[in-house]
Parts: sequence; C-alpha cells; structure tokens
Amino acid sequence: MPPDGPALPDADGLPEVLLDLAVPHEDINTLVGLSGAVAHDAGVTRLLEECVLELVRDLGDVAGDAGNREGVRRFGERLTEAPQALGAYFAAYVFVAALPYRRAYHQERGIPAEVTRHTLADLGRNMASHRRRHGTGGVRAPQWLVHHFRGELYQLGRLQFERATVGQRAAPVLRAAGLDAMPGEACLNLHIPDYRGPLTPAACDRSLTLAGDFFRRHFPEETYRAAMCQSWLLDPQLKRYLAADSNIVRFQERFRVACEDTAPADEEPVRFVFGNPCLPAEALPRRTSVERAVGDHLRAGGHWYIGHGWFPF
Repeated sequence: MPPDGPALPDADGLPEVLLDLAVPHEDINTLVGLSGAVAHDAGVTRLLEECVLELVRDLGDVAGDAGNREGVRRFGERLTEAPQALGAYFAAYVFVAALPYRRAYHQERGIPAEVTRHTLADLGRNMASHRRRHGTGGVRAPQWLVHHFRGELYQLGRLQFERATVGQRAAPVLRAAGLDAMPGEACLNLHIPDYRGPLTPAACDRSLTLAGDFFRRHFPEETYRAAMCQSWLLDPQLKRYLAADSNIVRFQERFRVACEDTAPADEEPVRFVFGNPCLPAEALPRRTSVERAVGDHLRAGGHWYIGHGWFPF
C-alpha cells in the first residue's frame, strides 16, 4: 500500500499516466486542467481518498455475486458526490489514484507489466465510448472498471477473463455435464471488449491459451472448471442472419447453453453495434451484416436476448 495514501500525480506527471491508460488525447488536457480542482479542494481530496479506499478494499478477493453488486453499488454512489464541475471525469481521477495499489498487487502476483497495461487500458476504451455516445468527455459505466482495478479481470489477447464464481442457475447445468461444480466455486467469466478488431477463431484460441497459462502461473490456488459468458452475441437468433462461417457464429459454437433469459434486451446490441442504446430501430444503418441483422430483426418486431453460455476450461 502506498505509504502516503491515495494521491494524484502532479500536473507534469499526470499526462504520462493517462497515456499509459490509453486515455484519448482530446481528454488529457481537460483532465490535467481540472486536476487542480481535486488537489486544492480539501473536500474533493477527501472524497477521492475515500473512493479509492472503497475501490481497493479487500483487493484481489473475489466476492460472491451479492458481495460484488453491493461493493460496486457503494462505489458508484460515492462517485456521484463529486462536484458538478468535474462531471463524469471524477471517476478517471479515482482510477488514476488507485493505480499504485493495483500495481503493487500485480507485482506481488508476478503479473507481467504488459498484462497490467493492456488490462487497465480499458479506462481509455471506456472514455472513448463515452465520447462516442455523448459527444463529451467522461468515463462510461465506471462500475464496470471496478473489476479491472480490483485484480478480478485481465485482458489476455482478444478477450477479457474475470475471476468469478459459479452462480445458482449455472451450477446444476455444469454438474449435469459431469463437472464437479457447486455455487460459489471458482470460474472464469469471459468478456468481449470493443475496439479490439475482429473476433476471429484464431484470436479467441490464442486468448484461451494465454488465459490457461496465465491463471495457472499467477493464481495457482484457484481451479477454474468452466468459462462462462453472458452476451447478446450468444443469442442463437443471430444464426438466422449471419453466415455459418462468420466470426460471431463460430464464437457461439464454442459454448453450451447454461440458461435462457426470457426478458428482451434490445438495447444491448444497439448499444454495442451502434454506440447508443436509445437509437430507434427505424434509424439504424445497414452497412454491415451485423448492423443489418440487429436492425432488421428489431424492425420486423423481434427482440434480442442475452445468451448465457459455458464451456469446460
């Protein structure tokens, strides 16, 4: 733990840190300019410190589903207490001030600096997504980045892998398939980040190989029997629109069904494909096969659903 507690780099050092986090260049001057409002306001400084300590509490532990949700909720609530002048940028300062804690944890685990850099670059990716959606700077869904800065999630090639636990609905499915899995046991949640190029079978194979080596080396005390994924990309309806050899269909074929959702999640594909979940179906472009699939299905009165899949790890 840093001996002096959470703190921001000075105005000269902050740009280099932001560049390492892949923060978009158009946001760096603003973040440096506003940093004085954090450093010279006792109330904001105290809020920053409290948010960082909330973020790194029990660093490296993987809480159960309920514990994770509660911790993320508390963290999100504290972020909203920041002055309006800092807006959606305040979360970026919190993550920057939390870096020494996260890096110390990685060093203890022997995690390569390259993995740390690629993982934490999700801050920049989220800021790019915020600007794409709103046209202004900020951090989109800062609660999602809690997993990165707590040592739960790692970018390994094309995919991200989150240290997690088997849920109540998934456990019976895994046992029926012959895996000795109970609720609360370790598993890996698999995520598909944006801005990382095509989801090719070769890229996915490489990620899975990297993940196997990574977790055996750096978390040898944890045994992962299954990789889980929850995503609209696993909605089987996509096979009606996409070619059998498309990257998405071939990605789906890696998975067995864990459970099915009955509640529509139409905003999810619109958010990830077009950048704005509020776009009306009739206005969605048809430039690519995926855009045509998402929009045509909605315009025909259909719905999209979150797919829940798994495969033995």
